[in-house]
Amino acid sequence: MTASAKRNSTAEWQAQDRKHLHPFTDHAELGRIGAKVITKAEGTYLFDSDGNKILDAFAGLWCVNIGYGRKSIADVAHAQLLELPYYNTFFKTTHPPVAELSKLLVEMTPKQFNHVFYGLSGSDANDTIVRMVRTYWNLKKQPKKKTIISRWNGYHGSTMVAASLGGMNYMHELADLPLPGHAHIKQPYWYGDGGSQTPEEFGLAAAKLLEDKILELGAENVAAFIGEPIQGAGGVIIPPSTYWPEVQKICKKYDLLLIADEVICGFGRTGYMFASEPFQIEADFMTLAKGLTSGYMPLSAIMVADRVAEVLNSFGDFNHGFTYSGHPVSCAVAIENIRIIREEKMVETAHDETGPYLAKRLEEFKDHPLVGEVRSMGLVGAIELVKDKKTHKTFEPVGKVGTICRDHCVKNNLIMRATRDTMLLSPPLMWTKGHIDEFMKLAKIALDATAKDVGL
Repeated sequence: MTASAKRNSTAEWQAQDRKHLHPFTDHAELGRIGAKVITKAEGTYLFDSDGNKILDAFAGLWCVNIGYGRKSIADVAHAQLLELPYYNTFFKTTHPPVAELSKLLVEMTPKQFNHVFYGLSGSDANDTIVRMVRTYWNLKKQPKKKTIISRWNGYHGSTMVAASLGGMNYMHELADLPLPGHAHIKQPYWYGDGGSQTPEEFGLAAAKLLEDKILELGAENVAAFIGEPIQGAGGVIIPPSTYWPEVQKICKKYDLLLIADEVICGFGRTGYMFASEPFQIEADFMTLAKGLTSGYMPLSAIMVADRVAEVLNSFGDFNHGFTYSGHPVSCAVAIENIRIIREEKMVETAHDETGPYLAKRLEEFKDHPLVGEVRSMGLVGAIELVKDKKTHKTFEPVGKVGTICRDHCVKNNLIMRATRDTMLLSPPLMWTKGHIDEFMKLAKIALDATAKDVGL
C-alpha cells in the first residue's frame, strides 16, 4: 500500500477521484455517491477502503483467472523490469520474452495458428484484425470485400472500430457508430428468441441469418464474420450445438474469413483452454487478451492462421503496430500466468469439478420466482431475471431490475455484473466448491431482496 493509501480516508479518495472520467460510468451518479475505493485483493476477495471483504464473482472484468495476489507473477515482473523493462518490436527487432511467449501460444492454440501479433487490449487486437482483413483482401485483388458481419449484443471492444464490430446500441448512439463497413445479425439467444423451436432448430435458423445477410450485401462485398464463441457482455449467450458448425459452413461457402473473439472465453474460462475447441470453430483469426495475463499486465495477442499470414507476408511492410506491442514485462507475466494455469490444472478442474458443480448449484435458482433461466459453461454463467417465468416476459424498462439486483449484491459484499436484467458471473478459475457455496448464499440474499422490491 502506498504512503497516501495509509493516510487517506474513503471520503478523501472519492474527492480526489470525483471529477475524473471513468469507463462505462454514469458520471452524474458518480458525483453524487462517489466511487467505491478498492485498496487490496487476495485470492478471490477484494477489500475496500472501509474494510469490507468482498467476494469477486467476476474476476475483475472477466480476466483474473488465476486469482489475485500471486507472488510469482510479481517476482517475474520485477526480474524483467530489472533486466529489460522495455524495448519495442518494430523494425525487425525482438526480445526473449516475446519470442518465448509466441512459441508457447503457437503450441497451445489450434494447428492453423503459427503466427502472433501483439497489442495491449482486446479492443486494439480486434481493431488490428480489421486492418489485417482489409489488407488480406486487397492483396488478394478483391478490394470490394470490406464489410464485416457481427452480432447484435456482441462485444468486441470500445475503440471506434471495435465498437462498430460490436452490436451494443448504447455504445453506438452518441458516437455516430457503427462506422461504414459493419453489419449485424441477431444473436443465437434461444431463451429470448427461440419461441417453439428446439435449441438445435434455432441454432440452424440463427446461423442462416448470416447467410441471409451475406446475400443481402452481396458475397463479393463481405470480408469476414466475427463472433465470441459465447457472448460475454451480451448476457453469457451460449449458442446451441448446431450454431457454430453451420456458421463455419456458410463462411466457407461464401469465402469469408472467420474471426473467433476468445478474449473472454480463452485460457480456461469455459472448462477448455479455448472455447473454439468444444464449438468446433476453425477460425482464421483468434483474439486473445484478459486471461492471457490474468489482468496482471495489459497484453493482447492475435493468432493469425497460415493461409492469412502467407498473404500478408507476401507484400513488404505491414505498417501497423503499437509502442507497447509485445512489451517484455507483459510477455514475461503471460508466460508465468500460463505456467500457473497449467501446473495447477485450472482448466481441467473447471471442466471436471467446479464447472459441473456451479451448473448444478445454479439450477437451484430455477425455482426462484424471479429467475427464468440459468446457464453456464465451465466458470462463466448467467441468471436471467424475468417478470413471468412461463412466458419469458421481461420487466419494463429492461435493465432496471438487473440494476436493483446488482446493487443488492454490492450491499452484501458480492460482485456480479448486470447486463439488462441478467446477472452474470465469471469468477477466478481458482474457485473451489466452497467458494461456489459462498456465492450461492450471497446471490440468494440479493435475489430475494430484489424480488421483494419488485413485488414477486
